[in-house]
Parts: sequence; structure tokens; C-alpha cells
Amino acid sequence: MSQQPPSPPPPSPSRPALGSLALIAVIVAAGAGAFAYTAGWLSPDRLTPTKVVSALAPPAGPALGHRRNHAKGICFTGMFESNGNGTQLSRAEVFSSGQYPALGRFNLGTPDPDAPDATVRVRGLGLQISTPGGATWRAAMIDLPFFPVATPQAFYELLRSSHSKDPEAMKAFAAAYPEFATFGNWAKSAPWTASYAEDPFNSINAFLFVDGSGAEHAVRWSLKPQAQVTPITQDDLAKLGPDHLEKEITDRVAKAPQRWTMVVTLADPGDPTSDPSKAWPEGRRTVEVGTLVVEKIEAERDGPCRDVNFDPTILPDGIKVSDDPFPAARSAAYAKSYDLRTSEAKYYPRQQQTEAGKQP
Repeated sequence: MSQQPPSPPPPSPSRPALGSLALIAVIVAAGAGAFAYTAGWLSPDRLTPTKVVSALAPPAGPALGHRRNHAKGICFTGMFESNGNGTQLSRAEVFSSGQYPALGRFNLGTPDPDAPDATVRVRGLGLQISTPGGATWRAAMIDLPFFPVATPQAFYELLRSSHSKDPEAMKAFAAAYPEFATFGNWAKSAPWTASYAEDPFNSINAFLFVDGSGAEHAVRWSLKPQAQVTPITQDDLAKLGPDHLEKEITDRVAKAPQRWTMVVTLADPGDPTSDPSKAWPEGRRTVEVGTLVVEKIEAERDGPCRDVNFDPTILPDGIKVSDDPFPAARSAAYAKSYDLRTSEAKYYPRQQQTEAGKQP
């Protein structure tokens, strides 16, 4: 009989342990690599939230304790009165007929919380609507009907060019990003107003509304003022004082609630959803879904909007982001700005804290 080959020696007890440790090391390394990539450490030319937020700061540095953009603002509270029409487009609870608590913030598109009103061309509105089921819808809107540039990278380059000491920087930027010319034309021709209550506010970015059957509808939405609009010139606004807008909206709302009609615009096939610099053509189907009612104004320093991050990706079931890259980019930059300003709260103390410090 032939001899059987000798049996292989039993595996060393240390091999499974070494194999497990190697696997853990690979997982940890992969996680660290992913983290480094998202932070931009492995790709210095990659756009990151830190780069965007840093680029927002004026040459003298950021206003510590404040939002890194739209730093000048004032809080409001009120209601969103849904008329039920939105249920044909979205299953979100906020579109069912009823009243839902709302809070928000009127603001100016500037990193300077002390900027005179007449020096800032873009105005904004941050909004949060809550529903009994626990859902929250946050939005960040501006009065432009479109965004100045098409991509987050272009926005970053705009910020860098606007702060550059090179007198040719903005000219070079405009040549590289021709869509910016549309914003320039708007800035020169669009009317100014003397009140936030007379301004429209637009989502700019495209989102997807998901109806009860699961069908998706590409949309943008706007808040149309119900107040009578009285255009003025920039010079006339300057004559009203550097902080006129906050004082005016406070006085106006104290006399009577102010209202905006929420209008949802549906895209036609072929309308761009990934490029917010392109407005959709006139004639698209629109649906009035409700009314924002602003009932009370409060100074931001102690107001309910102070610590709210108006992240446009915080959406209820029934609303989704589209292929527009801006909401995700804005979400990341807003989070970075939020972390910075909340860690700097001592530089922007609440009025109650300031008064307490004066007491003997």
C-alpha cells in the first residue's frame, strides 16, 4: 500500500487574529481615506465647504459669531396656510389643507452684518415650516429669479475674483463664465423696494415633488408678495437710512400681518433642472399652494431664527433634491458656517446676556 501524504500542520492560532486585524486596518484606512477626500486633503484643488466659506469672508475677515453670508437679517414667526392644491403634486403633509407654524429670517446677501441696506443688491428669505407629524421643511430663497452662475465651482471663482486685488479679475471671470452677464443685467435693471414685504423670493434650485402615486415632478417655487409693490431708486433707499429694511418690516408687521402667495412652477420636458442660472421660460404650469403669513418680527440677536441653519436639503417626505448640485453644496457650506458662528457666540452675545453683564 502506498503511504498517505502527511497531513498539513494545523493553522497557527495567530493567523485568524492577524487576518482580522488586517481586515480592520483596511476598513479604517478606507474610512480615513474617504474622510480625507471629503475634507479635500488628498486633492488640494478640489472645492470643499471650508474653501467656499473662507472665500465668503471680506478682506478684513469674517464677522465673528455671524453667518458667513447673508449676515444681516431679522427673524419672523407666523404660519403657512396651505390651501390643499399642493397635494396633486406632493404627498408632503405641509400641502394638506391647514395651518402650519413657520419661522424665518429676512436677510441681505452680504457677509457684513452692518452693511447699509442700499449697498446690497440681493435679498433673501430663510424659511422653516413644521407639521404635526414631525416633518420639517427648510428653504433658503433669494429675490433673483435665477442664480448668478451655473455651478458651485463658478460661485467659488466669483467669490475669489470679487475679492482679488487684480483690477482685471472680474473681467476675466465674466469671460470665463458668460452666464454671469444675465445677473449683471438684472442688477442694473431690476427695481429696488423699500420693504421686504414687497419683495418676491425664489427657490432658484429645482426640486422633485413626489405625489401619492410615487410620480416625481420637477419644480421650483416662489413667494409672491401680496403687498403693493412701490419701486424706488437705490439713491432713495440710501436716504431712508442704513437699517431701514429691518425697521420698516418691524413697523409694518406690528400694524398687520404680511402675506406672500406660494406658487409652484412645474418644469416642462427639457427644462434645465441642474442649472439654476437658467430661468424656465414663461408659460410653464403653476399651482398656488398656500400663503406665508408673517405675524411677528423679532431682532435676530435674541430671535427664534438665530440658531436655525436654513439647510435646503432638510425636506419632508414628498420633496426631494433634484440633479441640481447646489443644494448639497449649500448644505455643506451652511453646516460649516453654522459650526463656526456657534463656536464664536461670545463675539455676538445675546442682548439678555449683555444686559445681565451690566447689572451690579
